[in-house]
Amino acid sequence: MNILYYGDNLDILRRHAEDETADLIYLDPPFNSNADYNVLFAEQSGDRAAAQIKAFEDTWQWDMVSARAYEEVVEAGGLISEAMQGCRRMLGSSNMMAYLAMMAPRLVELHRVLKPTGSLYLHCDPTASHYLKILLDTVFGTVNYRNEIVWQRTNAHNFKARSFHRVHDIVFSYSKGTKYKYHQLYVGFSAQQLARYEEEPETGRLFTGQDLTIMNGDVSEWRGTMPTAPRGWGLSLEAREKLWDAGLILKRKDGSPRLDGRKVYLDEKEGVPISDIWTDIPRIGNTSRERLGYPTQKPEALLDRIIEASSDPGDLVLDPFCGCGDNDCCRTTARQAVDWD
Repeated sequence: MNILYYGDNLDILRRHAEDETADLIYLDPPFNSNADYNVLFAEQSGDRAAAQIKAFEDTWQWDMVSARAYEEVVEAGGLISEAMQGCRRMLGSSNMMAYLAMMAPRLVELHRVLKPTGSLYLHCDPTASHYLKILLDTVFGTVNYRNEIVWQRTNAHNFKARSFHRVHDIVFSYSKGTKYKYHQLYVGFSAQQLARYEEEPETGRLFTGQDLTIMNGDVSEWRGTMPTAPRGWGLSLEAREKLWDAGLILKRKDGSPRLDGRKVYLDEKEGVPISDIWTDIPRIGNTSRERLGYPTQKPEALLDRIIEASSDPGDLVLDPFCGCGDNDCCRTTARQAVDWD
C-alpha cells in the first residue's frame, strides 16, 4: 500500500498528479467546526469588529483570494459553475462561501486523479456537510453517491446549549463509476445478539432462526403456514423445499414451518455487516498513545476501516490534506508513505 501526502496546494495537484492514478482518496479538509455558526454566513465588510471574524480566521475567509477561486470555477462552466453560482446567491460573500470556493476546484481535480474503480471519502462536520454534498453530487454525479457515514466521535458532554448535543462527524463516500472496489467488513456480535442463539443438542453448534419472508413476497400456503400480506415467502418453493429436506427449517409444535424458520449457524457467519453508522470507533483520548496533539487528529481505526473497505494491497491512496494531522495514522495503516512533491 502506498499513500501520497502533500500540503493543500492546488498547483501541485494540477502539475504533478496524472489522470486516473489514485485507487482511493481520503480527505479531511480543515474546518473550524467550533466556530459560531452565524459567523460562517456573515458578509465580510470593514465595519465588522475584528473579534467577530476571529472564530473563523484560522480557516477560510472571503477575500480577494477566495473571490478569484470562485471566479475561476464559474468561468470554467459546466454543472459545477452552476452549483457554485447558486451557492453564492444563497450564501453571499461569507466565510462559508470562501470555504466552498476553496473546495470546488480541488474536488474537480481529485475526480480527475481518481481511477475508474476508485472511491473518495470526504470527512467533514455537519456545519458544512450539506453544502459539500451538493458539490460532490455535481462533480461525481448523484448515481455515484454511495454513503453518508455517521461517525460518532464522542459521547455527549455537558454543553450549555439549547440544542441536542453534537457528537458526530460526516464521511461522504463516492465512487468514480459503477465498477468500484468494495469489501464488506464485519464486526463481532453483541451480547444481545448472541443471546438469540441456542445450542443444537446433537452437535453443540449454536443456531438461530432467520426470517423467511420479505415485503411483497409470495403469499401462498406452504406446508401449513401462510404468510400475512404484505409479507410473503422470500425464497422460491424449490429453495424452501431444499432447506426443508436438509433439516434447515425450524418448525412449530404442529410441524409446520416457522416464518422465522431459516436455520442459520453462528459458526457460518462472518459477523455483523458494518452499516453507515459507526459507533465503535472512539475519538483519540487525551491519554491515547496515538495522540499527536493535533485537535482534528483522527483515530487509526477510522482510517483502517476506510482503506480496508475500498482498496486492495498495493493500491495507491491519496491524502490531499496531509491527513489534517493524521499523517502518522496513515503511515501506520499504509505501511509506506510517498511524498508527491
